[in-house]
Parts: sequence; C-alpha cells; structure tokens
Amino acid sequence: MSRPDAHAVLDSPVEVASPPLVELRDVTRSFPGPPEVQALKGATLSAAAGDYISIVGPSGSGKSTMLNILGLLDRPSVGEYRLAGALTGDLSDDERAAVRARFIGFVFQSFHLLPRRTVLDNVLMPMLYSGVPRRERESRAREALTRVGLGHRIDFYPGSLSGGERQRVAVARAVVSGPRLLLADEPTGNLDQRTSGEVMSLFEELNADGLTLIVITHDDAVARRADRCIRISDGRLSEL
Repeated sequence: MSRPDAHAVLDSPVEVASPPLVELRDVTRSFPGPPEVQALKGATLSAAAGDYISIVGPSGSGKSTMLNILGLLDRPSVGEYRLAGALTGDLSDDERAAVRARFIGFVFQSFHLLPRRTVLDNVLMPMLYSGVPRRERESRAREALTRVGLGHRIDFYPGSLSGGERQRVAVARAVVSGPRLLLADEPTGNLDQRTSGEVMSLFEELNADGLTLIVITHDDAVARRADRCIRISDGRLSEL
C-alpha cells in the first residue's frame, strides 16, 4: 500500500463524486493501564462536505478522545481515519500539523485567546502557519472579524470583551485560513443561554456557506440544532 500524502488531504477538490470529507472506520483508541481503558470502541463515522453534525454525551463518554482523533491531535490505536479520502494514520507529525493548519479549524470552550494581543493580532496568528500569503493576512483577518460582528473591536484586548465576543473572536480565528472542517468543542460551555444561541447561529451561517461543522457537546439543546446528532456513550457511537 502506498504511503498517504498530506497534499492529497490539503488539495483534493470538493466534488459530487468525492469521498466523504471525514471518515472513521472502526476506530478504537486505547490507553494503557492497568487496567487498559478503551476511550473509543469501534467508532465509525462518515461526514460529507457541508455536513452539520453534533456529537453529544456526558463527561467521560469519549468526546474529548473523539475530538483529538478528528483534529489529528491523536492517533487511533486500531482502525482508519481518512480526510477527503486520504489515509492519515502514517502521516508524520509535521505533515499532520500542516493538515491541521490548512484543513481544520478549532473552537474551544475556553476561547484560548492570547490576552496580551489585540483581537486583530489573535486572528492573524493562525495565518503564520497555514500558508496564507503575507499580503493577504490583515485584510482576511479584518474580513473575518467583520463577518462575526466584531469589526469595531479589532484594537481591543480579549480581557475587555464579553464571553460571547471572545468566542466570536475564536470563531474568526478558526475560519480565517479557510478550513474545510470546523471542530467546535463545547463552544457554548462558558456562555449564557442567549449568547449561546447567538454563537450557534453564527456557526450555522458558516455551515450554510459550505463549511463542514462538527460540534462536540454535553448539551442536548445544542446538539439538536445539528442536521445529524450522534450520541457517544462509553466510547461507542450511535446515530439518533
């Protein structure tokens, strides 16, 4: 079998006849003991380009492990993970980092913004690693911030923003490099109900524009907003 090519993941076009954008095939992730713990057990998942999927489950169900596999932050113990039809298992760490930088956007519960950098600088940061030409970076960052309703906050620092505004900055940062897949890990966990709804509406606008969205959450109300809802329990997936 030929070695997978990171460029096959980064450059493959989106077409009607394309393979799934995301495909897990009988993936198990085990952690050594004693006793050995299987955080994922025979997980199979397929997502086409433009899908909107939620993965819902309680703490300890395997959600974080699923995120780490999907985001190329960890590797399956058994099984295959394909992105845009390309095997990822044998990619080197540098190749995996390149795919993450250009192909995948991340939004986390805790925002992970740099407190001593302005909003604009925070959104500029990922483009240092994703191959966006230098001359395009500031205009793209400003456009992304305008898209999330924060064009008037570009010179502010994260500490002066509300929780909802900080999460919007995190969304702008996640999408500024033009990823094809957005992974959101408990994106409303630190937000009140009204602000949560606003952030989820923003995700749905991005999905309507063609971005593939996978939201990992413990909140059934957030999960039900997706077109497909998958429950994870004790490391096993079941589609609802």
